[in-house]
Parts: sequence; C-alpha cells; structure tokens
Amino acid sequence: MKLKRILSLALSAILCLGMLASCGGAVNYASENTEYVIGLSGPLTGGAAMYGTAVANSAQMAIEEINAAGGLNGVTFKLIATDDMHDATKVSTNYSSMFEGGMQVSLGTVTTAPGLEFKNLSADDNVFFLTPSASGDDIPANPNGYQMCFADGNQGKVAAEFVNANYKGQTIGVFYKSDEAYSKGIYDQFKANLDSTITVVETSFTDANASDFSTQIDTLKSCSFIFMPIYYTPASLFMTQAKSNIAPGAIYYGCDGFDGIDNIEGFDITSIPQEITMLSHFNSKATEGPAKEFIDKYVARFGKETLNQFGASAYDCVYAIYGAMKKAIDEGTEIPVTISASDLCEILKAQFAGGYTLENAVTGEKITWESTGYVNKGAIKYVIKEAN
Repeated sequence: MKLKRILSLALSAILCLGMLASCGGAVNYASENTEYVIGLSGPLTGGAAMYGTAVANSAQMAIEEINAAGGLNGVTFKLIATDDMHDATKVSTNYSSMFEGGMQVSLGTVTTAPGLEFKNLSADDNVFFLTPSASGDDIPANPNGYQMCFADGNQGKVAAEFVNANYKGQTIGVFYKSDEAYSKGIYDQFKANLDSTITVVETSFTDANASDFSTQIDTLKSCSFIFMPIYYTPASLFMTQAKSNIAPGAIYYGCDGFDGIDNIEGFDITSIPQEITMLSHFNSKATEGPAKEFIDKYVARFGKETLNQFGASAYDCVYAIYGAMKKAIDEGTEIPVTISASDLCEILKAQFAGGYTLENAVTGEKITWESTGYVNKGAIKYVIKEAN
C-alpha cells in the first residue's frame, strides 16, 4: 500500500510539471542558459530557401559581430535556426524544440503562412518575436509580436499610392495568388486604396494551377503596368512564359516577394524584355552608408546569390533586439542570462511600444514601431532590371 502511495505521488508530480510546462511557459527552460538564445524558424530548404538562408546567414553575422564586441555586458548571444520549408505544419515541432532548448526571444518565421502558426504558439508562452519578413497583417496581432518588414497592408497601401501618382485614369493589370495570405493580403489593401479613376484588369492563380499561366497572360497582354504581389518563383515563371505576349515596354511591379528574383538558379532575368521593379526598404546596389557596409560584409562571406532584403531585415532585427535589451539595462532593468522568455518579453514589449528607435540601420535611418507591432520607416522603389 505504501509503494502504491509513493507511485501515486510521483505520478502526480510528473503531471503537475507537465501542466506547468503547458501553461504560459511557467517552466523556465532558459534556467541553465549560458548565452542569450534567439530562435528562428524559416525555409532553409525547399522553394523558398533563398529567403530563409539569407535570414539565417544575416542573423548569425550580426550575432557574431555583437559577440566579438563583448556581447551584452559580457554575455554572448546564440542563434537556433530551424527549417520549416515554408510549411506551417512544421512550425509547432520547430517551436517546441527551440523553446525547450532555451529560446528567450525570437525572429519568428521568415514567411507569412508559418508565421500565423508561430504567433499563436509564442503568445501562449509570451515569447517576444521580431520577424524580419513575415509580412501578414495578422502576424503582430498579439502584444508579443513585432515586424521589421512592412505589413502586407502597408505594402499594398504604399504600392497603391505609387500607382495613384503615376497611372491615374489608366488601366493596369494585377496578377496575384488567391489562396495565399501574403499575396491576397497585399492585393486587398492595394485595391482598397486605389484611385477610383484607375481600371484594374485582374487575374489570379492557386497552387492547383501554378505551372501554366497562359490564361492569365492572355488576360493581361494589353496591360503596360502589371502589379504582381507574389513570390519570386511564380513571378519568374510568369515572366518566362509571357516574354513574347506582354508588351516589351511593360513594367512588372512587385513587393518584397520579388527580392532575390535576379538570383534564381535556371532563370535568366536578362532574357526578360520588360522592366522589373519592386517596393522595398533595402537597396541591394547601395554605394554608401549602412546598406553598403552590410552588402560588402555579406557578399564577402556568403556570396551574392542570397543577398536580399530578407537578410538585411534579419541583420537589423538582431541589432534591434540587442539595442532594446541594452537600453533596458542602461535604464536599470536586470536581464540575467537565465531570464525566462516571458520575463524578457515584458521588458522588450515595454521598449518597442515605448518609442525605442533603431538608428542608422541597413533598412532605415530611424526605425520605430507602433504599439500594434507594425514598423515605421521609409520605402523606396527599386529597379531590379531595366527594360531591354
């Protein structure tokens, strides 16, 4: 009878620990950390690997620079990067492994669909994240989430402002992915902010018809300006198939999903006669300033193939997190290396919502954040390739 009681008590203790681990991160998995741990889930393999690789490379580069300069009051940082292959179903496993591995703060995810899963998981444990590139409007819906990139709605709004200023009273084309949160989110805001004098010829695609765009090309063949809020893989396929059908003087205009399109293996961008442009917060051809410094360092170490604004944003994310933690410490807040993710989240939320500014960054001179998690910084129109 005594043995049964001991076993019963032991089982109860195990169950209690399990309940604590599942309730708001009550178990501090960082209690044995010797470095501050930053987590990341992104596509390190698969079709979107160019994005994830750039983010992981750039974040690691920033961390190594910070560590070489003495870290944060002598404490270094460590990156845990996991591969989600741009697949939301893989995020839960990635998140658990990072959280239980001591993750105290995160760069969230690289792309939007996995990010929507990550935001809910991180909210349950109150883990602060600053994503470099998951641009969905709902990504920062919870108080622990922030973006370094423009939200989809902001991209759509700014793109509409550009079109309103340059194509008032004209007809434009739009090609978007109707079953994807990123693409549809941008287009919805673009359309909502478009001048009423502008006529839109609209066509879309889904995963089910993402290999043959002949119907969409035929719909858009008379348009001289085509807005394409999609990722670079389908964009490059459309451009290749449309070379002889779309007018050579037409302009393709994308958002951050176009970044890296000039480095896709097997895609010769110089064979596309049309101009290819994008809305961006990073000039990969900068000749001066922080962007040029970042470009030189990145290319020297990793080459040009994965140089893009996703990586530039990740580099800024790491420095933003480091800077906010340093500012909090300078103001008298203690941040021990074993601090729980939830406790660090409260400190970082207070900083980011309270006017913290990242100055002279790669993707902006003065970057601030709204309490909604959205970023405030300038945008540029970047010409990836001029018309032939």
